[in-house]
Order: sequence, then structure tokens, then C-alpha cells
Amino acid sequence: MNFRYGKKETEYLKSRDRRLGEVIDQIGRISWTVEPDLFSAIVQNIVSQQISGKAAESILARVGELLGEITPKAVAKTNIQAFRTCGVSQRKAEYIKDFAAKVVLGELDLDAVAKMPDAEVIATLSSLRGIGVWTAEMLLLFTLQRPDVLSYGDLGIHRGMRMVYRHRKITKKLFEKYRRRLSPCGSIASLYFWMVAGGAIPDLTDPAGGTQK
Repeated sequence: MNFRYGKKETEYLKSRDRRLGEVIDQIGRISWTVEPDLFSAIVQNIVSQQISGKAAESILARVGELLGEITPKAVAKTNIQAFRTCGVSQRKAEYIKDFAAKVVLGELDLDAVAKMPDAEVIATLSSLRGIGVWTAEMLLLFTLQRPDVLSYGDLGIHRGMRMVYRHRKITKKLFEKYRRRLSPCGSIASLYFWMVAGGAIPDLTDPAGGTQK
């Protein structure tokens, strides 16, 4: 499944921001995969933290084989050592088990979370062990498919903004200016900033050179 957006959103962004509009025309439509199941997405995010994409993919494949399906009950009945044999660290395994227990015991209702306003989703998910604000924002975007997520904590977003708007640094004040301009289609803008940051338009360089944020 890909992130849902259409001409209505891109035309809005183009009407609001000439430079981003030019980027949208150059890149065209973006297909970005999402994980629709919130429980599975949270487990995958915890496993993938601070390791390479290739390593995460390998570990998640083994976790998938172990569990059959990544569900609260399947995680709850699997011991930490079994996760360790898949390559999951002790701490991450504890985070996953703790999260699954909350869901199974009814302490955390993921269906209710999915219906919360954006700020409440972020507050609720970032209260879980192993989930920070940035991860909660990514879950908001790539699982719940909320339309207006533009993360100040994301280095790729900063790089993409620098490249599009030709700034050496994206200050909080600048970021908020662009966030307000691009709302309520911040999620779609995020996709294009990430593509730019990844080199989708070779002529666009980073004014900050090799620096971050």
C-alpha cells in the first residue's frame, strides 16, 4: 500500500509555494510504501532503530518467521530469548514485549489511538518505551496516513528544505514559516523534501555542504 494523495494536494502545494511546485513538477508523483497495521508498524520501528536498513530487513524477516504474524498475542507469548536469537537486542526485545503486554491487557487501545487528533497520537505513542516523538510522527504519517505531518526533528526534511529554499540552516522560525505555508498538506510536502534530500533532482545541491540540520 502506498501513501494516499492526489492532484488536489499537489495543486494546493503548488499554489502555495512556487519553489516546491517546481520540485513537484520535476519529480512527478511519488509512490511511498506505508504499513497500515499500527501494532506491526510500531514493532518494526523499534526493531529498526539505530541499525542499517539492510540489517533491519534481515532481522524483521527472522522475526516474521518466528511469529508467523506480528500481532499482540504472538509477541506476548514469545519470550525475550527467542527475539534475541533473531538478532533483536535485549533492550528492544523488552520494549516490544512491554508494548504487546499493554495492548493485550487493554491498557493501550490502538483502535482508539488511530482516531485521536495528531497531537494526542504523538503524545500517546511517544510515552511508550522505545518510541520517541520522531518515531511517533513517522507512524502518524506512514501508518495512519495523516495529511499534515512535517517533522522538525527529521534530518532529511531539513536537508530537503535547505536544498529547495537555498538556506544554509533551517531555524525553528524558518521551519514554522514553511510548515504554516504548506499546511494542511505537510505530509505530501515531506515526501518531496525527502526525495530532494535523496538526490532526486541532481542540480539541487545542499547549501550547507556536508553539515546536518
